[in-house]
Amino acid sequence: MDGKGRATDNAFIERLWRSVKYEKLYIHPPQDGMDLYNKLEDYMYYYNNKRRHSSIDDLVPVKKYVHFKQPISSARAA
Repeated sequence: MDGKGRATDNAFIERLWRSVKYEKLYIHPPQDGMDLYNKLEDYMYYYNNKRRHSSIDDLVPVKKYVHFKQPISSARAA
């Protein structure tokens, strides 16, 4: 994801939108704009906090992030 002219720049977001459509929106079509907003919000929470990802050893993204996150004070000392 390094900018202009790279074919792979959009690959990650395209894969995310494919997951959103096939796992949520095609199964439960939204009734209106507010329903769409709520469904997207629910799915993004699920995607980051509940759904396991094979690309990160079947971990949930939030747990992978927390695993590597350091407190600010200890990061400055390092």
